[in-house]
Amino acid sequence: MIFIGELAGLSTALLWALTSVFFSESGRRIGSLTTNLIRLVMAVLMYACLSFFTTGYIYPHGVNQWQYFWLGLSGLVGLVIGDGCGFKALVMIGPRLTTLVYSSTPIVTTIIAWIFLGEQLSLIDILGISITISGISWVVLERRFKNVNHFNLSRDHPDSGSLVKGVLLAVGAAIGQATGLVLAKQGMSFAGGAVEPLTASYVRMVVALAGLGAVFAARGLLPNIIKSLRDGRALSFCAAGAVVGPFLGVWMSLVAIKYIAAGLAATLNSTTPVMILPLVFLWYKEKISPRAVLGAIVTVCGVAIIFLF
Repeated sequence: MIFIGELAGLSTALLWALTSVFFSESGRRIGSLTTNLIRLVMAVLMYACLSFFTTGYIYPHGVNQWQYFWLGLSGLVGLVIGDGCGFKALVMIGPRLTTLVYSSTPIVTTIIAWIFLGEQLSLIDILGISITISGISWVVLERRFKNVNHFNLSRDHPDSGSLVKGVLLAVGAAIGQATGLVLAKQGMSFAGGAVEPLTASYVRMVVALAGLGAVFAARGLLPNIIKSLRDGRALSFCAAGAVVGPFLGVWMSLVAIKYIAAGLAATLNSTTPVMILPLVFLWYKEKISPRAVLGAIVTVCGVAIIFLF
């Protein structure tokens, strides 16, 4: 199929736009760390069911030890550390400012992939990436911080904090996501054979769940899970976010990096701040300004360059 990698990258962006809304709402109610663990449990259960019906195995099958190592490391870095920072930033400073910092992910991914995977980008690719990031930044920078942080968290909320702390967490999330993508590609393509995106996603989720579960146990936080299960609305947001994010979103992101360069995949993934605009309009009743529309057009032009050249 023509442009399968590019289409998967754009699909990932749309799915993550939906996820950011769902997980922001859940994190506001039960905390970002608990939300992260619950969504991983839900995602692993979904992957287990899908794996059973497609391969006959309830666990990831046909993966060697080195593939497990790289994909597992990718899950720890990207889904535990990266997403942990990202979820906290989403609740602390809001989706719009967090996604702005996320727009630096393609740059970080490209540098890491260039160093460790030897991937090369043409001048046209770099131009497309630059235009895309410019459009994203133009859209997101329009809003002031006070308009982004619509949660008004209390001081005793586990994710309350300052603007500086939130931005630093978002930077950590961008680095974690970029590193996780590169590690995943190493495991899928350069560790003794090819691994299908579905299986690779499943391995990442299982290892990430085990890692985060160990953190909860070590810190004595497991009772928080029981308490959170009583919040039906938070669980509903978690379930919706788990379907469109760690299940469909992560799967599509790995489809993208299988067929196109990691830097290009991350660039297409990073159109999320533009795709979130209509969602914010519908969910939070925010008005979409002409500047936001112009930024979206610029971003689409950048994506078109990646598609056509």
